[in-house]
Amino acid sequence: MFFGTSQTESGDSKWRKELDRFVKANQPELAALFWGLWLENGNSQGTIGIDLQPAPHFVYCPQDEIEKLNSRVENRLQEIIGIIENHKPEVEVVMIGIGKGEIKLIQFAPEPAPPVCFEQVGKDVDGLLELLEQRMREEIVI
Repeated sequence: MFFGTSQTESGDSKWRKELDRFVKANQPELAALFWGLWLENGNSQGTIGIDLQPAPHFVYCPQDEIEKLNSRVENRLQEIIGIIENHKPEVEVVMIGIGKGEIKLIQFAPEPAPPVCFEQVGKDVDGLLELLEQRMREEIVI
């Protein structure tokens, strides 16, 4: 695509744009959830993911499964693996979006930082999961 020209939004990329909008609109709550889950499990369960099928919900993406997928796709996920391995949870949020047989890295550094978001939002992990999954079902239309 050339700069200045527009393309119609394909169904394959629509989920990515919907997910981007959702993340942008819900950064404090996503950062709070990320930090709450980090406090509970560290990275022992893997990276938090947002799976859009059949209905949007949160999952864990175990590190060994990401590495197996990377092998199957000729190491095209190496950059994502590097970001996951080197992120600083007290400063930035890293999640994986899963939709239409593809993945998308979700990465942002919220202001305030994730630990402060968790304190300010004032909900526990279960409450955040319920709130955000409900919002995803309302806001992400694929």
